[in-house]
Amino acid sequence: MTERLLKNFINGDFISSRSTDSFPVYNPATEEVIALSPVSNEADVDAAYAAADAAFDAWSETTPGERQLALLRIADAMEARAEEFADTESLDTGKPRPTLIEDEISASVDQIRFFAGAARLLEGRAAGEYMTDHTSVIRREPIGVVGQVTPWNYPLNMAVWKFAPAIAAGNTTVLKPSDTTPLSTLLLAEVAAEFLPPGVLNVVLGDRTTGAAMVAHPTPQLISITGSVRAGIEVAKSGSEDLKRLHLELGGKAPVIVFADADIPKAVEGIATAGYFNAGQDCTAATRVLVHESVHDEFVSALVAYAKENAKTGAPNDEGILFGALNNAAQLERVTAVIDSLPSYAKVETGGRRQGTVGYFYEATVVTGLNQDDAAIQQEIFGPVITVQKFADDAQALAWANDVNYGLASSVWTSNHGRAQRFAKRLDFGCVWINTHIPLVAEMPHGGFKHSGYGKDLSMYGFEDYTRIKHVMSYIGD
Repeated sequence: MTERLLKNFINGDFISSRSTDSFPVYNPATEEVIALSPVSNEADVDAAYAAADAAFDAWSETTPGERQLALLRIADAMEARAEEFADTESLDTGKPRPTLIEDEISASVDQIRFFAGAARLLEGRAAGEYMTDHTSVIRREPIGVVGQVTPWNYPLNMAVWKFAPAIAAGNTTVLKPSDTTPLSTLLLAEVAAEFLPPGVLNVVLGDRTTGAAMVAHPTPQLISITGSVRAGIEVAKSGSEDLKRLHLELGGKAPVIVFADADIPKAVEGIATAGYFNAGQDCTAATRVLVHESVHDEFVSALVAYAKENAKTGAPNDEGILFGALNNAAQLERVTAVIDSLPSYAKVETGGRRQGTVGYFYEATVVTGLNQDDAAIQQEIFGPVITVQKFADDAQALAWANDVNYGLASSVWTSNHGRAQRFAKRLDFGCVWINTHIPLVAEMPHGGFKHSGYGKDLSMYGFEDYTRIKHVMSYIGD
């Protein structure tokens, strides 16, 4: 495959980086080099922020209806080119090609359309007289220029979650995709360029140094990232130096609590799908399962059988696969290291190995026998590895579920409505699913607590995160 040198998208055009440094972008399924990406430097970041800053005044003055129309046209254009987006995303990530449109491209289109509607539905308090002869009103305004960084597990989806609410609210943005998955974000920029004024959406390519330069730059008023806890802490430290607003969606270690009265076959199917989808590279993945001791063995036996029969991995166009390759060589090494370093009392029930010698494929894995304080329970693995622990009673299930540093997502599997509601109240996670795990809708918020970060994606809550609140008081006396 011919290598192509990728370009940044700044002020409405694809332009070469000022940097002479570059690195290869690999196809995770074949390990072939599919492109060369620049390591954009401070001059590139300056240019992108300058374009966004110059475009802000005019874009922030557009009406919500005008912004809505632009987003709807972008969504329509993306939908018309869905096959091209799916091809690009599969090449970039190694994901199964036949299901990508249904699983991710259509969701991205729907989410853009949601934020298009949100642009015209800003809510606030009614005007009122809270002091004699004075009327107060609340204005919601765009923040300004926004810097955004997206991860490699859902490159297109995460780009949409970032840029769509930002520009719907009247902001302009500079977006940096992950160094391993830049292609679909560049295609999105190409599509958006037809409907957005130059400078409203800019894309800068690079590595961690590029991201650090974006965060440290004085222009953006808000930095929004989706990434690791380590990255979130670094961004928080850097952003605090000039009091930038921050929006951090970080890691997760979702507890999946299966009670004795759950429908075990349905729970196994739902949990396996939610645990192995996207090779477990999802911060909400159902990979930390807590099962009541009375049904533990039954559950494990069924889960192992399901993993062997249905949770298969392979190249994007292979028949009958549930998930594709891990995203990159470093992630394959990380998952391998987790399994290789398991304590002696842990048992790998199935999987636990790399599949093949070409491509970053790892078998669907089930691990039992771990203790609550083991690293594989406490730390995010981000791979197709489901751990299963047994609990004795409700109190222990709740204590273990909450006993991690993360607080993003969780699920409860039971036929007891009261128990489900009690756990929904007491689980310290931003989302609680009941008898399901992982569905997302544009209308509902996504975001967590503790080391999972703060701020919301999707929903009107996510949209409002890209606005600021101003109080205007008028004297109305004689």
